[in-house]
Amino acid sequence: MNAEELRRVGEFCQTPFYVFDERELADQVSRIREVLPPRTNICFAMKANPFVVGPISKLVDRLEACSTGEVRICQAAGVDPSQIVVSGVAKDPALMRELIAGDAGIGHFTCESRLQFDMLSGLARETHTHIDLLLRLSNGSQFGMDASTIMKLAAACANDPYVTIRGIQYFTGTQKTSSKRIAREVAKLDRFVAEVGRAYGCPLAEMEYGAGLPVEYFERDPKAVRQTELEPALALSRALTDTSFSGQVTIELGRRIAATCGTYVTRVVDAKQIDGQNVAIVDGGMHQITYYGHAMAMKQPPCRALTPHGDPDLRWTVCGSLCTTNDILVKQMPLGDLAVGDLVAFDKAGAYCMTEGMSLFLSRDLPAIVWRDRAGKLTLLRDRIETAPLNSVRPL
Repeated sequence: MNAEELRRVGEFCQTPFYVFDERELADQVSRIREVLPPRTNICFAMKANPFVVGPISKLVDRLEACSTGEVRICQAAGVDPSQIVVSGVAKDPALMRELIAGDAGIGHFTCESRLQFDMLSGLARETHTHIDLLLRLSNGSQFGMDASTIMKLAAACANDPYVTIRGIQYFTGTQKTSSKRIAREVAKLDRFVAEVGRAYGCPLAEMEYGAGLPVEYFERDPKAVRQTELEPALALSRALTDTSFSGQVTIELGRRIAATCGTYVTRVVDAKQIDGQNVAIVDGGMHQITYYGHAMAMKQPPCRALTPHGDPDLRWTVCGSLCTTNDILVKQMPLGDLAVGDLVAFDKAGAYCMTEGMSLFLSRDLPAIVWRDRAGKLTLLRDRIETAPLNSVRPL
């Protein structure tokens, strides 16, 4: 969104706020599809941005929900249950019973352990309900199961009338910039899916790979951004083309889909010089905007003044409203001659930024969240929310 569009949102609601742009969200999904091989499905990891699940469900093939809350958000947004993959390392037994016994039409369940397998398959048999499972292969972390456990489970339920092992899910991390690593992981998954199919007695129908395609937050050179973001995506496409797997391939993405659709806007409430350094205090802060790999403003995130004036090379350190020396959003950024009331925007804030911060610290209000549709219409998805009642032992 350009400066004029963001200033218009600033007239629509009080700062600080997040605004998510539908056109950019749709364009980003299209850009991703253009790179991937034909017929590759896309699964959106909704933890990246739960506020866009309704619109994005029309753009992607699936959404991954990793908690009871995320399932409820999908249901409230009217997401087709068949699009939902219920995942998570700590599945709520009550929710699993509700979804399976109630025949909610959930598309798939992931399975992270033998205990989860016993719970899910037991509920299916008890309620005479058929379920499709994606068995999660661990990469050595706490998530998923090792290869031997998966092979045993596949062999054990080869003829189960209520449980179908649909495929294997494999996720190894985020912000992966190594093309060679992506190629190795896809090849490994390809081989393992074939092995499990042999143990299961028939080829598996699907393999799902959490590609972790990167978003470049701190580099401004277009060539460097292309190198960071496009090359791994092209490597992924080549690796998928080279697989022997003939079933459905699904790529799970969160950050790469949602990051560019969001902007965080905050307002300057104080501007001063300290020992010759320009310092701006804004009404937001580090509790509301976080970037992967950004700590103590050691790197410069995508930040711009929306009302630039004066010397464009004038540098500022922008600090938030928290009473901690850690609340530094950006150091020595050329923003012009900032003044009280000016708006400062942080781009690529559409993934995780609005949920990962320590939002209850100092009992400051949660920011408003605005949706801008393709026609430019603004909708308030969430108004400012007081957090003081959440931090108080007595009603306020």
